[in-house]
Amino acid sequence: MHTILSRFSMKRPPHQTSQAAALAWLARAHAAAEGTVQSWDPARIEAFHARLERVIDRCACGPTKIGSRGHVVADAETERWSDMVLYDVVNHPHGRGTTTRNAIYADVVSRYFEREYEGEETAPSDLIHVTCTGYVSPSGAQRVVQQKGWGALTRVTHAYHMGCYAAFPATRLAMGSLFADAAAGRPGRRVDVVHTELCSLHLDPSDHSVEQLVVQSLFADGFIRYAVSADDGPGLRVLALDERILPDSADSMGWALSDWGMKMTLARDVPERIGAALRAFVVDLYAKAEMSLGAELGRTVFAVHPGGPKIIDAVRDVLELRDAQVETSRSVLFDYGNMSSATLPHVWMRLLDDPSIARGTPILSLAFGPGLTICGGIFRKQ
Repeated sequence: MHTILSRFSMKRPPHQTSQAAALAWLARAHAAAEGTVQSWDPARIEAFHARLERVIDRCACGPTKIGSRGHVVADAETERWSDMVLYDVVNHPHGRGTTTRNAIYADVVSRYFEREYEGEETAPSDLIHVTCTGYVSPSGAQRVVQQKGWGALTRVTHAYHMGCYAAFPATRLAMGSLFADAAAGRPGRRVDVVHTELCSLHLDPSDHSVEQLVVQSLFADGFIRYAVSADDGPGLRVLALDERILPDSADSMGWALSDWGMKMTLARDVPERIGAALRAFVVDLYAKAEMSLGAELGRTVFAVHPGGPKIIDAVRDVLELRDAQVETSRSVLFDYGNMSSATLPHVWMRLLDDPSIARGTPILSLAFGPGLTICGGIFRKQ
């Protein structure tokens, strides 16, 4: 049975900010938060702000790598702190608490599902909701199934808290559902996968560590939906999927709930750890797809989760690729930033829509996340 990824539908967040403006706001927010904590006068705040600007300029992902990022609340568009929904740092230097952030998440995601399925008349057999940036039950996925009257037709599965690589487990879950239905004599239905990532809800402007400034310069909000079906029509045909957790790497990357949203930890050696394991992983993936690495690698297009520019560079260098083979990943990072699990489906969608990528082209897709986990898949454009 062939499995196809198709019917991609992407929605942009309501607010877009250039990376230059976002980094400038970040420096101001951190300085104002520290001024609140320390009860500083304006001169001390301004001196601290100048130091932060230099640190951000040195360590953050700058405007040459990310052009703009989307976000669901308008806070980053102003420095009138008392008007802000989340980041009123003159009164709440950490930003508002997790209860407020999760309430915003629940409202935004429920409204997104309503709009996304407003004109949909055919119920999917399954709806898999993917996220790591908010939790509420019943979820927006469950609410839209109820509202559409699909409660006896559509099973809802929550694929939560896997981070940037979650599109692969979600695809695997979808394929499992399709095979189970086919074995039970119910072939032909589709599984919808929906990603809702609201990373902008999880800043802590009182934490000025370099690690957090790097994280806060990368992540953005993103929404995307696609279908996984037992079909032979246009789309990305799945040839092989694989994933593995690297040894002695559990502390390399983390994503945990805190009093002020969720907090990411990111070791500096993540690109090197991934690079050391990547070639063997890719060799095994090609073998699983019954393809020749030597014959196919040169014409393969790569869909690499752009966790940051260094991740793309590491994949390119380890596999000895041309820049053109990873260009789509760079362009998605530049246009939108890192949208966690929603990012890779944006890359898939762009490759599928690109007329310069011919039908029959193999697409090797890679993503990485907490564990430290490497996930990959080989697709064929058809």
